[in-house]
Amino acid sequence: MATQSAQIKLSGLARRLVQEGHLAELDAQRHYDAALKKKAPFVSYLVDQKLVKPADIAASASHEFGYPMLDLAMVELDSEITKLVEEKLIRQHHALPLFKRGNKLFIALSDPTNLQALDDIKFHTSLSTEPILVEENKLAKMIDVALDATNTTLQDLGDTDLDDLEITSEEEGAAPGAGDDTSVDDTPVVRFINKVLLDAINKGASDIHFEPYEKTFRVRYRQDGVLHEVASPPIALSGKMAARLKVMSRLDISERRVPQDGRMKMKLSKNRAIDFRVNCCPTLWGEKIVMRILDPSSAKLGIDALGYEDFQKKHYLDALAKPQGLILVTGPTGSGKTVSLYTGLNILNTEDRNISTAEDPAEINLQGVNQVNVNPKVGLTFANALRAFLRQDPDVIMVGEIRDLETAEIAIKAAQTGHLVLSTLHTNDAPQTLTRLLNMGVAPFNIASSVSLIIAQRLARRLCGHCKQPVNIPRDQLVAFGFKEQDLTGLKLYGPKGCDQCSGGYKGRVGIYQVVPISEAMGRIIMEGGNSMQIADQAKKEGIPDLRESGIKKMRDGLTSIEEISRVTKE
Repeated sequence: MATQSAQIKLSGLARRLVQEGHLAELDAQRHYDAALKKKAPFVSYLVDQKLVKPADIAASASHEFGYPMLDLAMVELDSEITKLVEEKLIRQHHALPLFKRGNKLFIALSDPTNLQALDDIKFHTSLSTEPILVEENKLAKMIDVALDATNTTLQDLGDTDLDDLEITSEEEGAAPGAGDDTSVDDTPVVRFINKVLLDAINKGASDIHFEPYEKTFRVRYRQDGVLHEVASPPIALSGKMAARLKVMSRLDISERRVPQDGRMKMKLSKNRAIDFRVNCCPTLWGEKIVMRILDPSSAKLGIDALGYEDFQKKHYLDALAKPQGLILVTGPTGSGKTVSLYTGLNILNTEDRNISTAEDPAEINLQGVNQVNVNPKVGLTFANALRAFLRQDPDVIMVGEIRDLETAEIAIKAAQTGHLVLSTLHTNDAPQTLTRLLNMGVAPFNIASSVSLIIAQRLARRLCGHCKQPVNIPRDQLVAFGFKEQDLTGLKLYGPKGCDQCSGGYKGRVGIYQVVPISEAMGRIIMEGGNSMQIADQAKKEGIPDLRESGIKKMRDGLTSIEEISRVTKE
């Protein structure tokens, strides 16, 4: 009898889920009552509690109520259609307009019993409404994308707290030339830029590009090392946006003929602030502005989060533990050198050490570290900053980049006289770093006696854990790529697919490293005037994997794809 009474109380959808075997009858009644008690829609409750798959719910609802079913992954959003319904109604009813045919508006719903949504939207739009059943989880994400997309028009940003974001420049006082252009006070522009900055932070972007052209204006984010267009505001606003960004960064808005550099800080909460390094450059059609996003928390990730293999991490920690020596990190721009250096500094940053850095400019502020921005215009070069450091009783010195012989010689002298020195060079791999120093004019003996460790690195995009898929690659192609014959047995490789939780099948990045401690044998090769090929051969004899071999290990671990490793380790 209890079962019969339970069956009578069940709604049409709950009954259908029981009939199709997705829920036991008593469980369906219990969950239905629990959803009522929480004042939550039955469909949302089932999905939130992971009791029934969203696709199964949508299919059952379609059969029960006779509504058409649609996969939202196949739908391309039309912002003009979204604007037909107020954001408040969309969020309140968890319903999204998809397309319009004549006087009929098709509404995506996950709950077929939500007739109130159809009535309210019909009343506010004066359009006839037709329901389309979709999966609950995809609908929730699609609503967020539709309402929070960065290419929302300036007038439709909503009454959020975008105006109240606390943004400060590096120095106090009014920006030079601030009185020359009143357009910077244009509130929609201010709020649009604030939204772009917030979205970039939320999406994990590393750079934001504001780019004016003859007839268009675009905004792009660099995510996981790749640029994506996210907005295309009217070209008429390019001047106002440039002026606003320059005021925020304390740049001279009256000067539009020469490049300028600035910084600003956005305070997100009491405990978190994001720094932006800003550069503007005059182009044919206006000023292009690029903002580098500097998150101080990235320096505190810890060495375990960077992707070093265990033996590579041990080499780095051993070099950091030495009281003297030169640690060099090498790689192209955007390869993560700064984070590697700052991670090392964070490990060394204790009360009993005096740490000084010379950078151009300092990207991440570290409490307890004395950071200096070099300024060649006033004579504060890397070399002069290093000389000053050596007169201030340092334990650890970090030089942003060794660019010339003078800086290299002072850094090496410091490493030979009881100081631990960290720096970067722009070379392709670790062996080439040593020959680069030789080509600068550094004596071979000084290189062999001072350099203790070289780290060459790249950043490859990490495969999305939700959608990565196995791929079949011909055996001869794998061998030509660098795989060893004995590694091919049972090998399982993955490639990108793409889903609503990633960008083109990738999400985040993983470090690929060549970590080379300078051995006595390498020192002898350097002393004898050997070249980078001889040093590379010696590293191979000592079992040190190069960048391609380290990348292959990441592929075997299922972290990235052959296309990514090929892209970042081109030989």
